[in-house]
Amino acid sequence: MKVQELKEIKSLSPVYLLQGVNSFLLKDAKQKIIEKTLTEEEQEFNLASFDLEETPIETVIEDAETLPFLGEKRVVIAENATFLTAEKQKIEHNVDVLIRYLEEPAPFSVLIIVAPYEKLDERKKVTKKLKTKSTHLEANELTEGELKNWVKAEVAQAGLTITDEALAEFIELTGMKLTIVHMELAKLLLYGEEITEELVHQLVSKSLEQNVFALVEAFIHGRTVDTITIYRDLLRNNEEPIKILALLVSQIRLVYHSKRLSNQGYGQKQISQALKVHPFRVKLAIGQGRSFSTDHLLNLLKDLARADFEMKTGKMDKALLLELLFMKKYEA
Repeated sequence: MKVQELKEIKSLSPVYLLQGVNSFLLKDAKQKIIEKTLTEEEQEFNLASFDLEETPIETVIEDAETLPFLGEKRVVIAENATFLTAEKQKIEHNVDVLIRYLEEPAPFSVLIIVAPYEKLDERKKVTKKLKTKSTHLEANELTEGELKNWVKAEVAQAGLTITDEALAEFIELTGMKLTIVHMELAKLLLYGEEITEELVHQLVSKSLEQNVFALVEAFIHGRTVDTITIYRDLLRNNEEPIKILALLVSQIRLVYHSKRLSNQGYGQKQISQALKVHPFRVKLAIGQGRSFSTDHLLNLLKDLARADFEMKTGKMDKALLLELLFMKKYEA
């Protein structure tokens, strides 16, 4: 079951296994379970958290078997369950204690075991037992569709609506980063009954990466005035030319490799796996490179590499060097 489905659960489980690499979703899931179990007052006495890289699992189980104080329930969180993976352990864990506990968990405790890893070692008895005897919630990176559904659910829960155009623009501006999505969405939920594309443009802050994406868009299309305008805005915001250049190179390299692999017949998911980037970034990169040859993109990369060398060797003022590069005309 995916973490996003947690809000649909009506009754609490005595044991949860939260697994995945999305730190926002893991934190959100823990908070939702805590809020379902304990009041704010009860959390002071009946909420405990342990790091399994420093504390053995048997200590955690002992705490879970301790009766709650001034309340009916207690929540015990065990972070970093590396013993569920093939990684080397920093301390020894008597996992048999956990296996026995899973057969008959304390009725007054909710045990949350957090494994912030993409994969677990399925060969281990403790992993098999835990996945069988607990509510297993996965918190891996969301697809574009899953993130859109997550945003729509949050908007609906607030009693509002969001247009399709606004949602698409919002996802693009926030770059599929859930922490930023959550923060920017909180601002949008304060205004009106319907979130429109215009409202998204007015309220959602553009990240450095998003500004660089717009810079790349203008640069590869040869829109010199737009390119220099965006670039000077970045400089006014105290962004370093060498950092802008590095992000520019990274994005155009992604566009180049995405186009090359797409031309070879690879699909979006295959390209994402090959380049080890989120499929949404690949989708945008393919769109950016659609009107240009790989030779055009390669020429841009060569000039950027030359600019990088000249910056690092101090041959010219860094800010001026990039601006002169942006004024160069390229054949698409």
